[in-house]
Amino acid sequence: MSKVVTLRLDDNIYHLFSHYAKDDNRTLSNFIETAAKKYIEQNIEYADEYEMNEIKSNAGLNDSLKRGYKDAKNKKGRFVA
Repeated sequence: MSKVVTLRLDDNIYHLFSHYAKDDNRTLSNFIETAAKKYIEQNIEYADEYEMNEIKSNAGLNDSLKRGYKDAKNKKGRFVA
């Protein structure tokens, strides 16, 4: 379900965003949403759908992660940086 967000923009930024949205044949809202998504995809490391499916299907890795989580929760072992 969509959510409404109020965003305050400086006049210069508003006109810049509006210009690029119009050039890209998008609404201002859609331009800002798309730009934010692209920023996240390019700058935040995460596992894509293919990688996540590989991780989920790797039983040995999942067992190891579960043991590590359990050990950390029980404060066993030591942190290595």
